[in-house]
Amino acid sequence: MTVATTGRLGSDRLGGAELGERATLVQFSSAFCQPCRATRRVLDEVAAMVPGVAHVEIDAEEHLGLVRDLGVTRTPTVLVLDAAGVIVRRATGQPRKADVIAALGHAL
Repeated sequence: MTVATTGRLGSDRLGGAELGERATLVQFSSAFCQPCRATRRVLDEVAAMVPGVAHVEIDAEEHLGLVRDLGVTRTPTVLVLDAAGVIVRRATGQPRKADVIAALGHAL
């Protein structure tokens, strides 16, 4: 996962989804994206393992304004947010569980 450019997301920009108490994993997906399904499983597992971490999945096609604002060019794209909603890490493609856990270390 790469270090993200500055940015902040709140529940208002995430379709009303609440941020995690400690961190949030935001996944941009599309309907026919096979790696998105595997990414969903990995992020759900990590969120279940780490207290205070939430997983929010955003349909990229339904949120084109947000996709453009954040420069999302492919799915899956995963953003790691700290408790305040600041983007601390960003990755495209299907992540490995170990990489997601390591990236969370920068948010916690």
